[in-house]
Amino acid sequence: MSEPLSTDPYKGVRDFYPADWARQETLFTRIQQMLTLWGYEEYNASPLEKAELYEAKTSEEIVNEQTYTFTDRGNRRVTLRPEMTPTLVRMIAARQRELVFPLRWFSIGNRFRYERPQKGRLREFYQADIDLVGLPDGEADIEIVELAAAILKSFGATENDFVIRMNSRPLLNTACAAAGLTDESTRQYLRLLDKKTKMTPEAFMAASNTLTAKDPLALIEGRGNDVPEDVVREKHRLLDRIDTLKSRGVRNIIFDSSITRGFDYYTGMVFEVYDANPKNQRALFGGGRYDGLGTLFGRDTVPAVGFALGDVTFADFLDTHSLMPSEGTSPQIYIGTPLTSDISTAQTFANTLRMEGCRAFVNITNRTLGDQIKEAVKRGIPFFAAYGANEVSSKAIRMKVLANGEEVVLSATDLATLLQSNS
Repeated sequence: MSEPLSTDPYKGVRDFYPADWARQETLFTRIQQMLTLWGYEEYNASPLEKAELYEAKTSEEIVNEQTYTFTDRGNRRVTLRPEMTPTLVRMIAARQRELVFPLRWFSIGNRFRYERPQKGRLREFYQADIDLVGLPDGEADIEIVELAAAILKSFGATENDFVIRMNSRPLLNTACAAAGLTDESTRQYLRLLDKKTKMTPEAFMAASNTLTAKDPLALIEGRGNDVPEDVVREKHRLLDRIDTLKSRGVRNIIFDSSITRGFDYYTGMVFEVYDANPKNQRALFGGGRYDGLGTLFGRDTVPAVGFALGDVTFADFLDTHSLMPSEGTSPQIYIGTPLTSDISTAQTFANTLRMEGCRAFVNITNRTLGDQIKEAVKRGIPFFAAYGANEVSSKAIRMKVLANGEEVVLSATDLATLLQSNS
């Protein structure tokens, strides 16, 4: 006899039981509502993409070490999407002449990366990708950062709960060139810089010294007397952008010369949002400007800026600050049936509640009313009301509050109103 199969999910992924999925849906519904208020439209695509889409411009670490890539039955190399930006650019390139720019698009779905599972990192995670496409550096960048802050504040976060750290790829590239790095060594340095927070200062400096004798960060931070004018100019451009954002109400934004983001396609400002709580001081999400991806498909370059917000680190932030909204998808009331012959009548009554937006669970078994009440308690349903011949004739419903046993007699209309107020 063969060994029974394990009930554990694949390593690094999650099963979402109803309560878990309700929490997930509640989180992303709040984000979705905020984005639509700002005029952003939702799109989607298959998680399966041609492998070359990522090999062309995505981070080498992700392509070589973290993608789920396989050969299908037609001998095509396929990748489960590790990120959404290349898919977005592919879709826009396919209909570039038909679309009305600028585009304000967002997508919410699952992504896949073969990472070592740990706090804040899983192999399958859910993410909201938000992008503004078709406008150059300027107001579009400001709007994206304002929107990132607005999403956090929509959950009740204050400026003291998080900080936005901003840098500039042109500034980094200019400093690297001034330090004598070639294009390839600049790419290597930026990948190293992206890992700086995971390294000791000594390890980072040792690795940096293998690429350049002159520290690009020292030039950016003004250490020394020989800072090139083009480095100073790029830094002033970025500081002006930060001042503008502060004047627009995003006061918890700072310059951080070490922020680079891991993807090779960023061409302008980059930013990351950090939790300010000492118990959870880590990057929550980030993004930046990317203007060159359209050329991969033989199309004109389309300027774009955006960010991605993952569910794992974001949920950690909300839990740390006690900001996770309560779920509103479980049944509000258990409609009990005194007799099996009452089931049809009870369903009809429940439908009147459902038409008013109330979530009603109807018993369709032959359990006794006492057992039905016990079941309602186990399911965590807050209210119970039996509905049978007596309720039909009296047009009155005796509702029990299961938390304390209190009972109240209501009309069907008043019951619906009460449930709506407790939704």
